[in-house]
Amino acid sequence: MTFRSRRASNQNSYLRSMPRLNKNNTLTLGDALKVSRPRAFMMMAKPIGPICNLNCTYCYYLEKDRLYQNSSSFKMSDEILEEFIKQFIDSHEVPIVSFTWQGGEPTLLGLDFFEKVVTFQAKYRGNKRIENALQTNGTRLDEAWCRFLKRNDFLVGISIDGPAKYHNYYRKFKNGQPSFEEVMRGIRLLRRFRVEFNTLTVIHDANASYAIEVYRFLKKIGSRYMQFIPIVEREADQTTPEGLKLVTPNYENSATITNWSVRARQFGKFMIQIFDEWVQKDVGQVFIQLFDVTLANWLGTAPGLCVYSETCGEGAAIEHNGDVYSCDHFVYPEHFLGNIKEKTLVDMMGSDQQIQFGKNKRDNLPDQCLKCKFRFACHGGCPKSRIALTPDGQPGLNWLCEGYQLFFEHVSPYMEFMANELLNKRPPANIMHSKLIKRQL
Repeated sequence: MTFRSRRASNQNSYLRSMPRLNKNNTLTLGDALKVSRPRAFMMMAKPIGPICNLNCTYCYYLEKDRLYQNSSSFKMSDEILEEFIKQFIDSHEVPIVSFTWQGGEPTLLGLDFFEKVVTFQAKYRGNKRIENALQTNGTRLDEAWCRFLKRNDFLVGISIDGPAKYHNYYRKFKNGQPSFEEVMRGIRLLRRFRVEFNTLTVIHDANASYAIEVYRFLKKIGSRYMQFIPIVEREADQTTPEGLKLVTPNYENSATITNWSVRARQFGKFMIQIFDEWVQKDVGQVFIQLFDVTLANWLGTAPGLCVYSETCGEGAAIEHNGDVYSCDHFVYPEHFLGNIKEKTLVDMMGSDQQIQFGKNKRDNLPDQCLKCKFRFACHGGCPKSRIALTPDGQPGLNWLCEGYQLFFEHVSPYMEFMANELLNKRPPANIMHSKLIKRQL
């Protein structure tokens, strides 16, 4: 789940992505590894944990409530909230501090909770500028919420999987009713109150064959900043000791890919179809995260997103009770870093455990990845999806590898053209008038 930066550019447009190399803001993990104290990092705040009013079939986080079966409440207390905000601001040796609020569904906490958020931020901000991003399913938004979001300059991420027939396939309320109409009502309110929003679209087995229909729909509803997330999950045949079914690549017992997971070629073709329409018509007008980070990697700059970076570990998750984990996709006991009441965020993010977690992304690539001509563009993808075997039987290959190769091979000449334009201080949108596009037409 992601957000674009308020300083959007053709190279990099998202706030939810890991802290990126920016002379005014952050540094990459590669630089952070050279010092004992990270100057900046991202923290996915989950102040209501996994609690949600939807029951999305593919959601990787709903079952995390089983890690907290003794919790009497999943609402972050005022004490934890204030300590988190204070530490997070203090830990940043940069002028802009970006908070990201997720769940579950964070709007279930009510406006009073987020009024406290901005109050505590004002108390501890000092001379730093505070940015807030809220990821929501959009079903609980009303006029009061939109006034608050606009007044406090929140950036909103809306989860929507395309037209109703694709969105409702997996995104239903707890009672089994479809959620599409309520999400659209929320989007109309955001547009009415001129609240900035992005869209997050999961690519799954039900919508993966309808890329252009999905893309045109998102443009029609007013989205100009899009993230497409390929869903890849393994389900254990038996629950883990903690009661979890969706497991990490390190899970050694029997597990199978879920039926809702997108296949590699489906993912590659999906993104190629959208790219072909975007590169002809929408460059500079519509920003798509994968295209932005791919162009950044073609330029040799920090992509600003952990999935396509050489290392990871700059983006942890904090649960409702103050527990901190290495990543929101790795909220498992073996990736527990500590609790904010007992350890500081700086100590946890600078710990040997977290640094090694980040380095493992680079150091555990199979030989096939090390030899791949597109290694610079994906760096093996997200470690959570490294569940496949190479043709010679070596573990650690990304489930989406074939799709990545299809996509990067296809976009290569276009990326080279746009990278050259940027290097010569010309707009990448010139691609739409190039010989490459004329040949394609």
